[in-house]
Amino acid sequence: MNKLHIIPLGGVMEIGKTLWCYEYNDEIIVVDCGLMFPNEDMPGVDVVIPDMSYLVDNKDKIRGVFLTHGHEDHIGAVPYLLKLMSVPIYGTALTLGFVSNKLEEHNLLNTAELYEVEAGDVLEAGPFEIEYFQVAHSIPDTCALIIRTPLGVIFHTSDFKFDSDAVNGYTIDFDRLKEIAKENIIALMCDTTNIEKPGRTKSEKVVGETLEKIINEAPGRVLIATFASNIHRVQQVVDICEKLGKKIGIFGRSMISNCRIAEVLGYLKIPDNIRIDESELSDYPEDRIVIMTTGSQGEPLSALSKIAAEEHKFIDIVKGDTVIISATPIPGNESYIIKTINRLFRLGADVIYYPLADIHVSGHANQEDVRDIVSILKPQKYFAVHGEWRHYKQFKKFLTDMGIDRDDIIGLTLGDVYEFNDETDPGVVDKIKAGAVLVDGIGVGDVEIGVLRDRKHLAEDGVLLATVTVDLSTKEIINNCEIIARGVIKEELYNKLFDPLAEKVDEAVEDFFIDNDKDDIDTLRSIVKKVSAKYIYEKTHRRPVVVPVVIEV
Repeated sequence: MNKLHIIPLGGVMEIGKTLWCYEYNDEIIVVDCGLMFPNEDMPGVDVVIPDMSYLVDNKDKIRGVFLTHGHEDHIGAVPYLLKLMSVPIYGTALTLGFVSNKLEEHNLLNTAELYEVEAGDVLEAGPFEIEYFQVAHSIPDTCALIIRTPLGVIFHTSDFKFDSDAVNGYTIDFDRLKEIAKENIIALMCDTTNIEKPGRTKSEKVVGETLEKIINEAPGRVLIATFASNIHRVQQVVDICEKLGKKIGIFGRSMISNCRIAEVLGYLKIPDNIRIDESELSDYPEDRIVIMTTGSQGEPLSALSKIAAEEHKFIDIVKGDTVIISATPIPGNESYIIKTINRLFRLGADVIYYPLADIHVSGHANQEDVRDIVSILKPQKYFAVHGEWRHYKQFKKFLTDMGIDRDDIIGLTLGDVYEFNDETDPGVVDKIKAGAVLVDGIGVGDVEIGVLRDRKHLAEDGVLLATVTVDLSTKEIINNCEIIARGVIKEELYNKLFDPLAEKVDEAVEDFFIDNDKDDIDTLRSIVKKVSAKYIYEKTHRRPVVVPVVIEV
């Protein structure tokens, strides 16, 4: 019996770390390999990547990784995959440009197998045929994938929207889409990020029109923060500056890097006569300067956050500056953005942010865009991807209201193995190991729930070290207990609180020596910890992490 398996290792019932396996009999292709940024419950964690155990266990079956576009949640984990195995990577020029930059940082570029493709290309990978199909999104070179198998066709939308007036002509070919619809479409893997939003997603050109009006009317400098990957928006701002006789500076590490790559590959054109760097900011009147920068999500280390905190090397906010935050908050980032906005206002800037003006549009399909692609393709099964539980439920309701059988609307969870075969009805037949791997510095996977719990405990309640030096042979205290604490109480109260605690610890150790004949240092540590924790709770009602240190001489 021939079997086609659809297996999500990331990117379902969550937004981020997208990774899909499509497996026909004993051969696999992988679509996307992304990461997710940590939330507030993951202190110290740099990024979150998919658990790739299944890929490692089946690496000899993998025929390639096919990337849809260059956003972090679709390409960010590629370096971590290539550290585990050697596998060919396919993607469009800009996508591979961003991937190459990451691989260079990880010292993997020289050994990586990267293959550039264009929209319209059709590739063979074992029993799979993969056609790259251009779609509109918030980054150039985004493609859906038409995955043909002996059992039928899977249409993997990637992140998409219908934008008939798209910047740089990145639109969807409706005629080609209708031709594809004549094939045996067994599965539509549909972007559901914006399924809660009625109507159609606005065109990127709407943002350009709003930005031109603001830049033209601004009394002084204009600072625009947006996603570093939004090359369309950067190009629009460049074109506006050229039209209005303004100068433009690019700031922020990722913005500079992405713009450099996009320029080299021809996706971004900045005339030399309007480009300025940090040394030239004072050479022109303030009302002729526009600055593109990172920090639209209030990231603490971004250029805009440093500017707002008065810590940037070259830019200080002055009265008359206009700051445009050209993005909507990613869930979890709201507090960072609000803090940055408040600081900018306090420094004298006029801050314009969504939804006060049309300074951002999404790259994802609203309800009517989803209706269009569903109505055109008419697949056998409809899979909700790139969304959380709420998106899946709304997707199911929306399609059911269109008259689609609710049993044909599928919401997979990580590790589900959904099977099509040539004998039985399709459905989930197995569950494999899947989930999240936390990356902290150079450590990959060595930070787990217990470690995060300890970090959170330390951050919320502080830490207390109680150190006592003893001679077990003579049962004497050599150095009396010393208390060191961080994050428990303010320093001025240390002596008042901790001197009595040190005495209590010494008394408890002496009592142990009197009552016990054994030289049990583990029991001594337990006593020191118990006495310290009990005392601190009685005096403060706090529960810091207590570290007992018993030194034997």
